[in-house]
Amino acid sequence: MSHGTFSGNSDKFLRLALKLDAIVTGLNGLAYLVAAPVIGDLFDMSTGLLRGIGIFLTVFGVAVWVIGTRPNVSRSAATIVVLINAVWVVASLVAAAVGLDSPSTIARVWMVMQAAVVGLFAVLQIIGLRK
Repeated sequence: MSHGTFSGNSDKFLRLALKLDAIVTGLNGLAYLVAAPVIGDLFDMSTGLLRGIGIFLTVFGVAVWVIGTRPNVSRSAATIVVLINAVWVVASLVAAAVGLDSPSTIARVWMVMQAAVVGLFAVLQIIGLRK
């Protein structure tokens, strides 16, 4: 194993955690992009904000997929993914608590559930980094 990367069997768990994160995040981002007006009505949130979130999630999902499918998984890139996921968790919980963009109760519940899923991905990625 070279400095800063994982290769061979040692990175299987990390690769799986990254790929699952990429798929869920990318699909979530595409849903925000495609269905922003519908989601906006349900969540009582602006379509523009939801589309912005959708762009971020889609790009982040693609980036995480690339990181997870490289011949050698970069430890630093995977760590950055964990840090971004941690920031997302905190931001989601704060947004739900303070009512960013005056979200509906459904939106607030969704934000907390989404934070839990992203937090789980971060924990799985940390476990993968430690293997």
